[in-house]
Amino acid sequence: MTDNLPREIVVMAKQILLVEDEQPIREMLRYALEREGYQVQEAESANTARELLARNRPDLLIVDWMMPGEDGVEFIKRLRKDPVLLDLPVIMLTARIEENDKVKGLDCGADDYLTKPVGIKELIARIKALLRRTSQANEDDVLAAEGLELNLATNQLAIEGDDVHIGQTEFSLLKFFIEHKNRVYSRAQLLDFVWGQAVYIEERTVDVHVLRLRKILKPFAKDALIKTVRGMGYMFSHKKPA
Repeated sequence: MTDNLPREIVVMAKQILLVEDEQPIREMLRYALEREGYQVQEAESANTARELLARNRPDLLIVDWMMPGEDGVEFIKRLRKDPVLLDLPVIMLTARIEENDKVKGLDCGADDYLTKPVGIKELIARIKALLRRTSQANEDDVLAAEGLELNLATNQLAIEGDDVHIGQTEFSLLKFFIEHKNRVYSRAQLLDFVWGQAVYIEERTVDVHVLRLRKILKPFAKDALIKTVRGMGYMFSHKKPA
């Protein structure tokens, strides 16, 4: 007898690891994230987070800066040196609001930076935007230009045949540049196209990630491909801007 009953489609919830030493904040964020359908694990320290990461790889990390013992900056730096976890999307959530702190947080390897007290709607929007940027494409999809190859299925970069570590946001930024070669985009446009229109991020963030992208390309003499067009923005080109 044929079973004609409709089959249920199961969609796995995205998993988030929340690294925060203050229990009330963890509980508040966990409640809000679970209401949005995310599965949440909690860690009160960097050491606990590493223990959880050794057993299970989440889809995204939210990391506090100021924690007892190893702080969030050092935790992320070590994460980016781990060959298994180096491409894990990370949002830094902290009470430090100075611009220099934000630059330091992004430079250590965080893909995004939010300050406390955080609006839940903005946090959810940032999470969704980052997960969209890091979602996998078809395995056969490879984007190539000027000796650079982006594997869109694994979010990996190869330069002249050598595998090179690249963060998720830099990968998305480079992908956009390659797909739109020889066209100038303002910081505001890059924020809209790469980060998403529903997310509010300061334009200075673009400069930080362009600098990080150039550092990745520089050992291969490819950093000049990302050009600054004075008064306009950035472009990807092997030609000199007019």
